[in-house]
Amino acid sequence: MKYLAQTMLSLVVVLLCFSRGLASAKLKSLCEVNFPSDTTIEWNCVKLTWEDSPEKLFGAYWQDVLRFNRMDRRHFYGGISIKVPARLEDIKGFTPLPTYYPEAAAEKNFILVDQSEMFLGAYEHGRLVLSFPAAVGIEGHRVPNGEFRVDAVDRRHTSNMYRVEEIGRLYPMHYGLRFFRDKSLPTTPSYYIHGRDVPGYPASHGCIGLYDEEMQIEYYRDYDRKVYGKDYHELKQPLLQGAQSLYQWVVGHHDDNGKFHKISYGPRVLIVGTPPL
Repeated sequence: MKYLAQTMLSLVVVLLCFSRGLASAKLKSLCEVNFPSDTTIEWNCVKLTWEDSPEKLFGAYWQDVLRFNRMDRRHFYGGISIKVPARLEDIKGFTPLPTYYPEAAAEKNFILVDQSEMFLGAYEHGRLVLSFPAAVGIEGHRVPNGEFRVDAVDRRHTSNMYRVEEIGRLYPMHYGLRFFRDKSLPTTPSYYIHGRDVPGYPASHGCIGLYDEEMQIEYYRDYDRKVYGKDYHELKQPLLQGAQSLYQWVVGHHDDNGKFHKISYGPRVLIVGTPPL
């Protein structure tokens, strides 16, 4: 019975965090995903070709354009349309989050997730120090808004019940920060902030996903080279590593053996807003 209960719990956690088959139903135009901050910047909708790359099209602003579209390089492919600012300099260092958040002024570390903007921000005494695009839950599988706290970490967290469809490997949830366990349900499912694909639209079953191109190289390199002609072994530096950066910021100087363990120093997490789709 104990094994069965653990198996059921693992299954529910996985279902909360991943959306099976969503990659095969990719949104063809990120111009259809509307964020409140879109109205503050003039942009045009541009359809990409298979010869395009962020670095080739946007030079020094390539990361800013990806952030503006809430996407990573794996989802920058021919046939999809993205938002391109009329003046690239308008989005230098782009973030839609406030640079100062008064509610966090008294706290050493604080995490804000704005689902309407699909962005996560890390604050120190109210001042924004890190911010990243975030993949949030699809309709019917969204993390509830409210206040939580990171209570456990796991540097190489993976699912033990669910696999990546294309390659059959167990789903990665690297740089995992657990912030909520839903005790209202008999199986007590957990919600994490962790590394994953960030496609530019809601894509998970509850977890908050951040950039993890290190994982994409490890998990998808051979598949993407074969199917799309892309070689992620040759991605230009720096790699997009939002999940790793946030994990290191949370752990700080504390001991970390890389395995799942509970912590007492985790920051408060505030989830607000409604996802755009």
